Amino acid sequence: MISQISGVLIGKAPPMLVLEVNGIAYEIEAPMSTIYDLPEVGQKVTLHTHLLVREDAHLLYGFNKSGEKTVFRQLLKVNGIGAKIALAILSALSMDELKSLVDAEDIARLTKVPGIGRKTAERLILELRDKLTGPDNLPNGTSSPSIVDDAISALVSLGYSEREARACVLRVDEGLTLSETIRQTLQLISSS
Repeated sequence: MISQISGVLIGKAPPMLVLEVNGIAYEIEAPMSTIYDLPEVGQKVTLHTHLLVREDAHLLYGFNKSGEKTVFRQLLKVNGIGAKIALAILSALSMDELKSLVDAEDIARLTKVPGIGRKTAERLILELRDKLTGPDNLPNGTSSPSIVDDAISALVSLGYSEREARACVLRVDEGLTLSETIRQTLQLISSS
């Protein structure tokens, strides 16, 4: 997985960016919130990335904030939401707005996002209700949201329930690497 990329911004054609890294130019799709915050072409940029591997393409998505990447990944898990709609959501709504709309079950406002109909809005609310958390909601100042989500994903792939994995990951020490977070979480699970 390509987690982060740094290089010189050589092109902007929303939603596409082109970033040159050591002589290789990467095409990266990004939400408008990220594109608005980018410097001028020719400047150095660092983006948090998500690599989506499909049968016909490898697509790279970039975000200024790791929290946006985390929300993007959560959106992709919702049935019927693909990368284009996830980018449209992140372009139309800030992370805080999305969380408040989901918490308030505001279907009418969600349907104003291009590509979101009533059924999709209902599904978003249902599937994201307890999953959208910001850094302020991580107890003990736990590591970044992407490390927490990656640790939870690893534990789920090992056969643990998402609820159990999340509860234990949020109890480990702060500032750990991904492997240390997983190791401590496994120790917590085995001791309980």
